Amino acid sequence: MFEISKFGKKFSQDAGILSLMDDLGKANASTGKVIMMGGGNPAHIDSVQEIFREEMKKLTSEESFKQIIGNYSSPEGNPWFQKVFAGYLVEKYGWDISEKNICITSGGQSSFFFLFNLFAGEFEGGRFRKILFPLSPEYIGYSDLGLSNHMFVSYKPKIELIGEHYFKYKIDFDSLKIDESIGAICVSRPTNPSGNVLTDSEMEKLIELAEKCDIPLIIDSAYGNPFPGMIFSDVKNFYSPNIIHSFSLSKLGLPGLRTGIIVADPKIVRIVSSLNSIVYLAPGNQGQYLTGEIFRDRQIDNLSQNIIRSYYKSKSEFACGLIEKYLSNTVYRIHKSEGALFLWLWFPDLPGGNRNLYERLKQRNVIIVSGDYFFPGLEEDWEHKKECIRVSYAGNSEDVEEGIRILSEEVIRVYSE
Repeated sequence: MFEISKFGKKFSQDAGILSLMDDLGKANASTGKVIMMGGGNPAHIDSVQEIFREEMKKLTSEESFKQIIGNYSSPEGNPWFQKVFAGYLVEKYGWDISEKNICITSGGQSSFFFLFNLFAGEFEGGRFRKILFPLSPEYIGYSDLGLSNHMFVSYKPKIELIGEHYFKYKIDFDSLKIDESIGAICVSRPTNPSGNVLTDSEMEKLIELAEKCDIPLIIDSAYGNPFPGMIFSDVKNFYSPNIIHSFSLSKLGLPGLRTGIIVADPKIVRIVSSLNSIVYLAPGNQGQYLTGEIFRDRQIDNLSQNIIRSYYKSKSEFACGLIEKYLSNTVYRIHKSEGALFLWLWFPDLPGGNRNLYERLKQRNVIIVSGDYFFPGLEEDWEHKKECIRVSYAGNSEDVEEGIRILSEEVIRVYSE
């Protein structure tokens, strides 16, 4: 076999996101019945898909079709889409931005690959800087995005117990340490995997810390506001020159189009667009053309707040009810479901740990994600890492109930054995 570079070895090793996407791909290709409760695939909401179907029909006109498939966009995205998107945010939130603050990427994962390696890794003078996750657990896909090793650091959260079977993570600001080794702070809101939504107060403290240390605060809004709107309460959306927002069209129901949107200082936009041109030449046209009019006429707000948000809130309540029904006689806790499309389940003192539970469920054709993958930068050997799993409730109700029933059977067996 040919010799592989350090780069090749790093990105071909075992990775949580690789395991997740491999399970997702195999489940989709399987001819047998597989209950997929592991991946981040959004639900196929009929009313949402109908809107996109009608927009897609419009794009088959001769002129639009030529533009979409026959021309490259600019490295930062199509100028008309940048202007429309900036105008949408200015009208909605009053942010002081323009099209110069907007850059399109080939999906949120690409956005974070660029951003993390811009602000962390090796610097002039032998300095090394890291990305700080102030609250862990965090998104599984962050873990392997660094070109350098040990690029991430995170902190254990405070755990607030709620009633007999619920809990919530909070940032432990007393333990948080930000010095010259930190190149940027990153949070997801709502947080994948736990569905946690950082409070406005927590966000204000993080913004203050970022400004004080003159580093960016990167906010991953893949599931958040203003779209796709998977936050089940009213919260404030923040912007300042120190904030970088990452949005995505995926959770609107368009993961196959791989379209990410960065909102940042124009200097950062220029750097990311340069990276786009080197790595991809240009971002794809499809997502921009398909959603441009939806942003222009503000249809996106009805789509997000009145359809998508309501759908997932109802699904969350349904799934929590099933957990309570099937695990009523078992020790368990559910992270307070405040957004996204997952339940984060904690089984204290879980015999055999979450990897064992994952394998047992896989044998019964139920795919979940073992929670130990969701702690990037937390080197501490914390038992809590081995006691949690992530379960998606985005599938149809029959599959969700069947999956939770089987999950409950295996959890009960594990504890009894």
